[in-house]
Amino acid sequence: MEEAQRKHRLRNILGGSAGNLVEWYDWYTYSAFTLYFAPIFFPAGDRTLQLLNTAAVFAVGFVMRPIGAWVMGIYADRKGRKAGLTLSVTLMCTGSLMIALTPGYAAIGVFAPAVLIIARMLQGLSVGGEYGASATYLSEMAGRERRGFFSSFQYVTLISGQLLALFVLLILQTLLPEEALRAWAWRLPFVIGAGLAVFVFYLRRRLAETESFQKAQAETTGAAAPASSGTALFRQHPREALLVMALTAGGTLAFYAYTTYMQKFLVNTSGFSNAESTRITAAALFVFMLLQPVFGALSDRIGRKPVMIGFGIGGVLLTYPIFRLLETVQSAFAAFGLVLAALVVVSGYTSINAVVKAELFPAHIRALGVALPYAIANTVFGGTAEYVALWLKLQEMERAFYWYVTAMIAVSLIVYVRMRDTRRDSLILED
Repeated sequence: MEEAQRKHRLRNILGGSAGNLVEWYDWYTYSAFTLYFAPIFFPAGDRTLQLLNTAAVFAVGFVMRPIGAWVMGIYADRKGRKAGLTLSVTLMCTGSLMIALTPGYAAIGVFAPAVLIIARMLQGLSVGGEYGASATYLSEMAGRERRGFFSSFQYVTLISGQLLALFVLLILQTLLPEEALRAWAWRLPFVIGAGLAVFVFYLRRRLAETESFQKAQAETTGAAAPASSGTALFRQHPREALLVMALTAGGTLAFYAYTTYMQKFLVNTSGFSNAESTRITAAALFVFMLLQPVFGALSDRIGRKPVMIGFGIGGVLLTYPIFRLLETVQSAFAAFGLVLAALVVVSGYTSINAVVKAELFPAHIRALGVALPYAIANTVFGGTAEYVALWLKLQEMERAFYWYVTAMIAVSLIVYVRMRDTRRDSLILED
């Protein structure tokens, strides 16, 4: 019986993780192919200015994430984690198809960037709901003793999605000339993403619901517990909601600085070619992906708090030196080593941030509690990371961005030191 239960749990964790991979592939494809489609959607001009425009659209997607987190967090708390996951992938599929099929600026003028913005808004709604639903699902489905390990697979699949986007880019760079990529081939990965999303839709409909949700639903039906809502979250759990925002700020900014922005930084500042930048980023992300379960398992042994404090200290001490060295690095191997060093530090946040947030809230409001405060902080700090970095570069103040990342990690470090260890005081009561 115990063996059957373990297999059932593992099957659903893997199923939920596979869907998460496709969601994040669709999301990161935009960033991976920005260098190629920026001239298609915006008038010809300075390359940094074109990247700035596409980064602004990227940020618009993040603005929608709190709305998606709010709407679909409530939906996942009331209708089920599985229902929330299914709805999010439907929105992602629609956004990817819109980007793939929209003509360029030369053909339809300002309507091209307008449709791009709408598509990213839909994808932002999707990802806003995806994070809370998947983090809650994986945390609730995992057993108490290995919750850090299994919940870390959210970032394994998140990074896998980013890697898959870069892998598709590498294949197209190998098989096709630069002119074809800039003219039409950049649309192919968005078509692939839409097709994969259809597959995930059917996969997610077969997932089992979590025991935590079923118990919470029974209690809510019996009027023993309040329903999930934004008002209930901030009125009944204000400390936890603010805590999620504060612990997210530095972590999400560091993550986007060293992943999505790093690909542009290596081209625009370090001087590597597009292909070299892609290879360096992909190699570092692959190792980063493998580190997530290691740090997750470590948190199951020593606690969540020490792992996050390790990230905070490392981020404060190393962020500025790593960026400064990357400015003038000549060797691709040296650049890989520097980027990987940064990502090893960031693993102390990425591997366990989802389970820490899930362990802070009771089941009836958990999906919303995980999703909404995180999405707000992620929009303010993660979604604007590229835009802030590129704007500061345009103003010839690029190094101010390094200090900005360092300062926000320091703010989150203070929170990590003062918060309780959720491994010991978890509100996920079911094993």
